[in-house]
Amino acid sequence: MSITEALLADLRTDAPVRQVVVGAFWTAVVVETNPPRCGLASTMRPDTHPGGPPVPRAGSLLGLSGLELARWLRSASTLEASIGMAALNALLEVDESACTEVNAEEIIRERGAGRRVAIVGHFPFVERVRQVAAVCDVLELHPRAGDLPAHRAPDVLPKADVVALTGTSLVNHTFDSLIGLCSSDAYVILLGGSAPLTPVLFDHGVDVIAGTCVVDGPAALRTVGQGATFRQIRGKRLLVMMRQGMARDDSGVLASSASQPTTQSYRGGE
Repeated sequence: MSITEALLADLRTDAPVRQVVVGAFWTAVVVETNPPRCGLASTMRPDTHPGGPPVPRAGSLLGLSGLELARWLRSASTLEASIGMAALNALLEVDESACTEVNAEEIIRERGAGRRVAIVGHFPFVERVRQVAAVCDVLELHPRAGDLPAHRAPDVLPKADVVALTGTSLVNHTFDSLIGLCSSDAYVILLGGSAPLTPVLFDHGVDVIAGTCVVDGPAALRTVGQGATFRQIRGKRLLVMMRQGMARDDSGVLASSASQPTTQSYRGGE
């Protein structure tokens, strides 16, 4: 089963769609739960759309249920898939009761110290990871200085000890192929505002999910609608969900334990 179908099959909640905001960089969907919940996803749109509008039903989305909108994650239109991802994130029931303060960048740096790290997507912390990793390869669709083009993934990912995948790989439907390239021994982190905080991902090769929970919907909608980048979005809480518990040993290094998945806060973002 593909990750898209697994994520959709696991949804246990449905609710009417209250609001959809497609911003320049981020998309937000609000569903009529009690209280209403807001989900985010990166806005991914084609450069051109000669075959017609990328969202043919634009203007009538409030007539759909959250689950109907979440199923747009299957769409070949990346803009529709962005809306679907935001709807899915809105429908997820995330337990924040076990949250503590942990930095996702810190996890990558400590796990990757002296080891081979591969990061899919150029995150703000890339240069700091490069300072501690033996090798840090960054794969990008639009490479910056020092990055590798995305098509080099088959050469890079199988060799990596630690892999950080962007949550947008779920939106552009590259997750399954990317995770399939990772070594079975690799420590895999899925991160970014699009990443859904659900244990379903643990059954598909992910060890850590660093995602986002919206705690102030109006603030998030206002900033998303005004062209906010991730760091500018207000009203969000950044969370990390782990396959295993993580504690610090006497040397201060993060170490996995055998406990059940836990949820922890992090500071970071795309």
